Amino acid sequence: MKAIQGILALLFVLSSNLLYAQKPGNDIKVKIEKVENSLSPSVIKGSDQVPNNNILDRMKQLNVKGVSIAVINNYKIEWVKAYGYADEEENRKADVNTLFQAASISKSINSLGFMKLVQLGKIDLDQDINHYLKSWKFPYDSVSKNKIITSRNLLSHSGGLGVSGFAGYERTATIPDIVQVLNGTYPANSKAVRAIKEPGIAFDYSGGGSVISQLILIETAGEKYEDFMKREVFEPLQMAHSRYTVKNDTLNIASGYYADGKKVKGKYHLYPEYAAAGLWTTPTDLAKYMIECQLALQGKSAKVLSKKYMEERFKPVVDYDKSKVALGVFHRYKNGAYYFNHNGGNEGFTCASYGSLDKGYGVVVMTNSNSQELMLEICNSVARVYNWDRFFVPQFAK
Repeated sequence: MKAIQGILALLFVLSSNLLYAQKPGNDIKVKIEKVENSLSPSVIKGSDQVPNNNILDRMKQLNVKGVSIAVINNYKIEWVKAYGYADEEENRKADVNTLFQAASISKSINSLGFMKLVQLGKIDLDQDINHYLKSWKFPYDSVSKNKIITSRNLLSHSGGLGVSGFAGYERTATIPDIVQVLNGTYPANSKAVRAIKEPGIAFDYSGGGSVISQLILIETAGEKYEDFMKREVFEPLQMAHSRYTVKNDTLNIASGYYADGKKVKGKYHLYPEYAAAGLWTTPTDLAKYMIECQLALQGKSAKVLSKKYMEERFKPVVDYDKSKVALGVFHRYKNGAYYFNHNGGNEGFTCASYGSLDKGYGVVVMTNSNSQELMLEICNSVARVYNWDRFFVPQFAK
């Protein structure tokens, strides 16, 4: 009887903690309110004072219909909150479970899955990509100067490849397969993925290279991309809302809007380029990914990758401006400090993610708007309120 009572007491404590975690305390509520009222650009024009703008006011000014935020503190998701509309015309409010397009943040998640195959010994990061490609081979020519392109090049945008991004497809359009995308043939609406310079010498952002990595993953794993990613990434990290296909009539998904406030035709575009731009997810799910990166780098978790392979994933390959590019990860330079980062922009969607490399804090912001200003101002606000190291150092311009 005492054993049963002990179990019941333990269950009560656990359930109480869960309820408490779901309802932020007063100190967190104060932080949320400060974040909501401390928005500022990094470059402040026409003033010598840092503004403290309100999030709802800025949403209205910038025609941003919906915003969703997750804040990480001390290696935990401290709070999540959504604002505005998933679809204004349908009067559907955004909530913390509303799916947004992750756009190029898809590349970070892709690299995590890809590195799982590296950890399993199925892919050598420094082997010629054509060693793994079966249904399609990269057509080397004189531009590559007899140098091979490797998976390390693909994931770090150092392969000397073109096709920086993709426009997506209207939902009623014929959707190309991966080989058609890579060859730039109908019904693909992008150019062929080809060499624009020799590999390994410079940073050239290439969503096309990410699609090559998608095909390598599929043909190495021997299964659908989405099935592999669900089993090896989403399920271990409990990214329960993440997916690559959606059905508009059954899911809580956001419609995309342009910077002028007009809705994307058909609500959103489809992206068969899953690895480069095709992920649908929430800030909560992306925050779980970021926390796993932070913990794995310290050897405190290995839900997808061990410390060794997470460190390999974070190892810089090529420089870009003052930042450094690793495998699906940017080390973004911020006034003397580095944060791991990836931002994204699809038709009608923008998003941003920044995380500390060694202090357990971060933020994810997702919007259904093409305006980038708001998401960056929110990141600045979180950094101000939580006193992040050198993230927000305002510059004043006349």
